[in-house]
Order: sequence, then C-alpha cells, then structure tokens
Amino acid sequence: MLPKSLQDAIEALGNLPGVGPRTAERYAYYLFRSDPGICDDLAKSLKSLHSGMKSCPKTFALIDSSEECSPLYSDPERDKTTILVVEEPLDIYAIEQTKCFKGTYHVLGGAISPIDGITPDQLHIKELIMRVEKDGAKEVIIATNPSVEGESTALLLQKMLSEKFPKLTVTRLARGLPLGVDLSYADQITLSAALENRTSI
Repeated sequence: MLPKSLQDAIEALGNLPGVGPRTAERYAYYLFRSDPGICDDLAKSLKSLHSGMKSCPKTFALIDSSEECSPLYSDPERDKTTILVVEEPLDIYAIEQTKCFKGTYHVLGGAISPIDGITPDQLHIKELIMRVEKDGAKEVIIATNPSVEGESTALLLQKMLSEKFPKLTVTRLARGLPLGVDLSYADQITLSAALENRTSI
C-alpha cells in the first residue's frame, strides 16, 4: 500500500495527457527523491498558471495577465494586413521560431469536430471575420493541422472568407514531403499533398 501523499501525486500526474500509470509513478517517485525545492518551484509555477496568463482579446494568443494585447499584434513592425490562422496558441511559437513570418496571428481555439462536439460557432471565426474587415487584411494564411478536423476547418474558413471578402487572398501552408525522408516511409496523405503541391525545377 502506497503512502496517501504519493498516491495523490501519482493520480494528479496521471491526469496529464500521454502520462500513463507507470509514467506517473516514475514522475512522482522522482519528485520525492529530488530536492524539495524542485517541488516547491513546480507547485508555485502551477499555482500561478491561470492567474498569470490570459488570452489576447484580438488574436487569442496566450499573453501575460499584465498585458492588454499580444505583442505579436501591437508591435508596429507586424503586418496587420496578413493574418495567419492556427488552431491552438502553441502553434504560434512553432512558426515564430522560423523567424520568417512578420504578419499577425489568429487562434481559432481548436478545429471543427462533430464527434467531440466542437462546432464552428465554438471557434473564434466571427472574431477573425471582424479582424479581416477592421484591419483591412489582404491575405489570410490558413495553417490548421493536416488532420480530418483541420482540413474541414480550413475548407469552411476558405469558403466563408472568399464569399464575404472576394478580393481577399486566402492561402494555405504548403504540404508535402519533408527533407530527409525516403518515399517508402511517407504516408499516403503526405505523398498526395506532395503531388498536388509539386513545383517546377
């Protein structure tokens, strides 16, 4: 029989996505054996997670609770006429690491998934349309995930935006074979996308 405090820690860690019972046990035991300061720092950071952070009212990116708006929107050097649409806030940071995009972002807050009960009206689509109009956007880049839900969401966005703003350019991130991958290891969806997005050489 495990001590209650250890069992409680295992159960709490087991609630995290991708963490099974055995992994939760290893994490909990590691934290017990480690310097108590590590647990204190972890507890402190988790306690301030909700109070120290909020969603940007413009882009729905994650920002510090003291900020009024995301710096990726308020920065005068960011091009507000180009909006890159992603599903989740953390997708922004993956793109920012490339240092190639100088426009602004818009987080949908997920993707359409009838099975999970996520409908278009639960996403930040209305706010996107308002931004396109208010900021005089010239291009919207749809960067949803290459999944069934992401594809469905992208098609709906493309249709809605094209109908409401005929002069707006609506594009998608290019999809295809990543560098260094053999054809025999590529899945059918990736190969299909690579064929559809082929370019001249």
